[in-house]
Amino acid sequence: MSEQKVFMIANLKINDKDTYQIYEKGFFPILKKYDGEFITYDDSVETFEGSSPLEGRAIIFSFPSPEKAREWFNDPEYQELAKNRRTAAELKNLSMIKSLPARK
Repeated sequence: MSEQKVFMIANLKINDKDTYQIYEKGFFPILKKYDGEFITYDDSVETFEGSSPLEGRAIIFSFPSPEKAREWFNDPEYQELAKNRRTAAELKNLSMIKSLPARK
């Protein structure tokens, strides 16, 4: 298994707050199950430059490896929970960004 930490960035627009709260409540236990760490979220991202500004909510969380991130995403419990997110919000993207490799 890789020892390279990864960061997940999600951007979504919430349309149904009540249903999205069901997703939020179930999200954190599953994140912890895969040693994930919630970093932050922001509902008012300020874009300085670029042709595709983020709209809605931006969320950042991490995992200790790309494998853990994939295991989290593919977990049947998470996929069942994610149905609430898919119903309640328009997901613009969910991206995995690898940390810098260790310097030798």
